[in-house]
Amino acid sequence: MSSFDLVPMLRAPEGWPGAVVATVAMVALAALDLLGAFAAKEWAEHRSPVPMLLGLAAFVVLFWVYASSLQYAELALVTMGWIVMLQVGLVVLDRVRYGVELPPGKWVAVVVLLTAQAYLLLAPTTSATTSA
Repeated sequence: MSSFDLVPMLRAPEGWPGAVVATVAMVALAALDLLGAFAAKEWAEHRSPVPMLLGLAAFVVLFWVYASSLQYAELALVTMGWIVMLQVGLVVLDRVRYGVELPPGKWVAVVVLLTAQAYLLLAPTTSATTSA
């Protein structure tokens, strides 16, 4: 028995399409990353050990979910989807919890970046085949 057998990979239910598994993984990763970011901010402000331990746990689980998700979906797809959702979550968290006000120019930049990232995620891909 190797040490890697102590932590088994997560498994998706049989019959779930790859797109559904990838989407669930992206949402889970974004939620875990957002939880870790929130815990880091709270720890930085209050120096309580509870947020630090919560953040550490969130990032350990995040790594486990990320590694497990790569059994079902492409690295770039899962990562980009996760980052897009995380960015939206962070902007909302900053606005709601910490009262951060963004000027209109920064909102335009956020929309442009999210649109570009959505294009990278959702645009059809073509694979070039070479002939010998």
